[in-house]
Amino acid sequence: MDSITSITPKSAEGLNCSKSDPVSLLSALKESVYNLSDIRPVRDLTQPVIIHIAFTVYGILGVSWQNEFVRWDAEECGTHKISLPRSSLWTPDIVINEFMEANTGPETYYVYLFSDGTVLDMFPMKVISSCNMDIYAFPFDIQNCSYSFNSYLHRADDIQLDLAVPIEAILDLTNRYMEMKGEWTLINMTSHQDNRNNSNEWDYLYIHLILKRHPTLYVVNLIIPSCFLITLDLFSFILPPQSVDRSAFKMTLILGYTVFLLLMNDLLPVTGNTIPLLNVFFSICLALMVASLLETILITNLLHNSKDYPAVPRWVRFLILELLARLVCLTRKTPDEQVTQTEKTVVPPQHPDVSETPTEVLHQEPFRSMERELRAIRQQMEKNIATDQNTEDWTHIGQVVDRFLFCVYLIFITTSFITILVIWTNWYKH
Repeated sequence: MDSITSITPKSAEGLNCSKSDPVSLLSALKESVYNLSDIRPVRDLTQPVIIHIAFTVYGILGVSWQNEFVRWDAEECGTHKISLPRSSLWTPDIVINEFMEANTGPETYYVYLFSDGTVLDMFPMKVISSCNMDIYAFPFDIQNCSYSFNSYLHRADDIQLDLAVPIEAILDLTNRYMEMKGEWTLINMTSHQDNRNNSNEWDYLYIHLILKRHPTLYVVNLIIPSCFLITLDLFSFILPPQSVDRSAFKMTLILGYTVFLLLMNDLLPVTGNTIPLLNVFFSICLALMVASLLETILITNLLHNSKDYPAVPRWVRFLILELLARLVCLTRKTPDEQVTQTEKTVVPPQHPDVSETPTEVLHQEPFRSMERELRAIRQQMEKNIATDQNTEDWTHIGQVVDRFLFCVYLIFITTSFITILVIWTNWYKH
C-alpha cells in the first residue's frame, strides 16, 4: 500500500553496518535477526505485536508490523529498506474467516524490512468467500458482505489488529480498482474493531462492504423479453376465435417462453435466504399464459359447439347477456320486429258434404295436400329459426365471456407488474 502506519519501538538496538551498502546490512541482519525468526519480534513477551492491515477488493492484502529486534541507521547502512525472504522473519498468521477455498493467487516470497523495524508484507489473494446474500430484490439488490480478520493461533495478549490506513482511503482505492469491472458497484465500506486488550481471547478486525448490483444485463436478457412475450399473449385476444386457431398461437408462446426460461436459468441466483422476486415475476407470466390458453379453449368450445347446446337458461341470459354484456360494452342490438308465438290452427277434418258430388271432392284434394305441406314447411322453418337463435345466443355468450376475461387478464397483469415494479424501485432507492 502507499501509506503504512507503523509504531516506533520503545527500545531497539541498532545494527552496525561495516559499510554503507546493502551487502553489509544483509550480513548484519543474518548475524542478529535471522536466528530470531521463530519468536514474536518483541523484547517483552507480555506486550502484543500491533498488526496493521490494509486491503483492496480486486487488489492486494497488505500487512505490516513492528520488529523490535531490528533497527539501523539509514545513512550508515546506505538504505532505509531492504527486501528479504519471508521465511527469514517472523510473520503473523492472519486469516480471513469467510474464505471458502485456499488462496490461488500468485505466491510472493519477499517482504520489505524498513530501518525503523517496520515489516511490510504484501501478497495477492484470489479466493472464493462466503457472503450472506438477500436476493429478494434481484437484480436490483444491495448486499452487505463482512470480512473478519484475526490471528489463527495468537490471542489478544500476543497480537492486536488495526487498520493501516483510514477506511476512506481503502474505499477510494478499491473504487479505482473496481471501476467498470464486474457486475457490482462498491457503495460504501465500514470497519470496526473488537479489541480484547491483554485477554485470553482473539482480537478481531471487521470490514463491511456494501455492494450494489448492475441490473442492466438482467433487465435486457430476462425482464424485457418476458414483457414482450406477455404483451404478445395479451394482444392475441384481438384474433377472432371463430376463424383463427388462437389456441395454437398461445401454445407456441408457452413453449417459447419455457425454452427461454431454460436458456436463461444460468443467469438466475441459486443461493440465498429468500426467493427472488424475479422468479415470482416469471411464474406470474407463465401462469397468465396458461390461464389465457385455458380461456381460449373454453371460448372455442362455446363458439364451435353452440349448435349442440340446449336453450340458454334464463339465469345465464340475465347474468351474461344483460349484466355482463353491459359491463364489457358488448350489448346486442334489439331487433325491430317482435317475435310472437303463433297460435296453432287446428283444421278440423273436412268430410265431404252429402250434397257434394264425387267430382267436387276430387278437385279439393290437391289443395288439402298443399295445405299439409305448407304447415310442415312452416314448422320446420320455426324450428330452424329457434335453433339459429339459440346458436346466436351461445355465440354472443362466448364473445361476452371472452371480452370479460380479456379485461380481467389486463387488470391482473397490470396490477402485478406495477406492484413488482414499485417493490423493485423502493428497494433500489434505499
